[in-house]
Amino acid sequence: MRLVVVGNGMAGSRLVAEVRERDPDVRITVFGAEARAPYNRVLLSNVLAGTSRPEQVRLLDPSWYRAHRVEAVPGSPVVSIDRDAGHVVTGDGRREPYDVLVLATGSEPVVPPVPGVERAIPFRTLDDCERILRAAEGARRAVVVGGGLLGVEAARGLAGRGLPVTLLHLAGHLMERQLDVEAGLVLGETLAGLGVEIRTGVSAEAVLEDGVRLTGGEAAEADLVVLACGVRPLTGLAAEAGLEVRRGVVVDDELRTDDPSIFAIGECAEHDGTVYGLVAPAWEQAAVAADVITGGKALYRGSRLVTRLKARSVELAAMGETQLTEEDAEVVRFSHRARGTYRKLVIRDGRLVGAILLGESDAVGTLTQLFDRGGPVPGDRAGLLFPGLSSAPVADSPVLMPDAAKVCQCNDVTKGQIRACWEAGARDVAGVAAATRATTGCGTCRDAVEGIVGWLCEQEGITV
Repeated sequence: MRLVVVGNGMAGSRLVAEVRERDPDVRITVFGAEARAPYNRVLLSNVLAGTSRPEQVRLLDPSWYRAHRVEAVPGSPVVSIDRDAGHVVTGDGRREPYDVLVLATGSEPVVPPVPGVERAIPFRTLDDCERILRAAEGARRAVVVGGGLLGVEAARGLAGRGLPVTLLHLAGHLMERQLDVEAGLVLGETLAGLGVEIRTGVSAEAVLEDGVRLTGGEAAEADLVVLACGVRPLTGLAAEAGLEVRRGVVVDDELRTDDPSIFAIGECAEHDGTVYGLVAPAWEQAAVAADVITGGKALYRGSRLVTRLKARSVELAAMGETQLTEEDAEVVRFSHRARGTYRKLVIRDGRLVGAILLGESDAVGTLTQLFDRGGPVPGDRAGLLFPGLSSAPVADSPVLMPDAAKVCQCNDVTKGQIRACWEAGARDVAGVAAATRATTGCGTCRDAVEGIVGWLCEQEGITV
């Protein structure tokens, strides 16, 4: 069988790895529009902040492709699909035949149609990140347009380098899709304490040489302007090939398009009316598609979304239906704005259907598991928000955490799996990551993995 994958980002590279794990013989060719090896886009804000180097966010290096007999063709975008002949055509004229085709084309940044926007730099790729860093070296002040997750990460990253930043957002509070009003305000106050000026309810009218002009004529001064205005799925290739496209490329529960030999996964795919913009669903889809492609039986039933943000001095987890009020559900909340802390549980029919945790919290792991599994919520609500106040065991303790507890949400890795690979010889986080992929998604589980590995070493008297 000849498998061709279009897109070598986080979804496409995972699909290739999943297929090769299941079938050592299928012929695999993967085309990437970017000239780089695949990298973890989620961790670009760490590169911007200077806490990670570009090579540290790489997912697969060229030696992996050679060792696993996968032909990777970076810097070679596919420009058309000939479904009748069963081949794709690249920009340089290469025609590659396929028996099965997977579209993992991802998304492109939304660039607002305002005068002077070419002076701004979108924040989407590693190349964008490096352009921003070069511009920041000589900048006195930066403006970030867009206060969603990506904009918050960009603003925090630049502020972490000592650059004064103004964050502009059209909505009334930051990250309005994931956060309620109070959480958005607390997040804004936390960022303000780190050197980010927050301007909400404003719209950029033009990008000038010395900043951004807002609607109404007011100006925000800057010599570096970064765009984080959202993304849209890249569906043009599929649409030109005659595949069904709505917001994304429409797929069924096997991740097939309306052409049974063509699949779509990741940010370009639309399943049951939903386009997911996070890495965990893309990786879940890659596993299902790999099962189906290699002859197995699997169905994708959708993903339960958990948004994580963990930058220096900013920790956030938001999941599910965070906007519900007391009229619709049981809501338990705690706010301490002076400490940058906000915690909220949304409970309906005895199940956790939403939560916000802003500020350092040891409740994240337990609440994420409750949300992910849909299990009944314990009667001690305060103990859920503040595990240390409860007489119940703290689930996040390595000693008391059950082996079934999920440690890495992005890669579905449990404590038991970490213990197993430690027993097989992995003695540090790098070894665990190589064996299980834990920590290679959003990176927020790294402390937990380090804690488990350290505890295991301590129990056995092993010094690493």
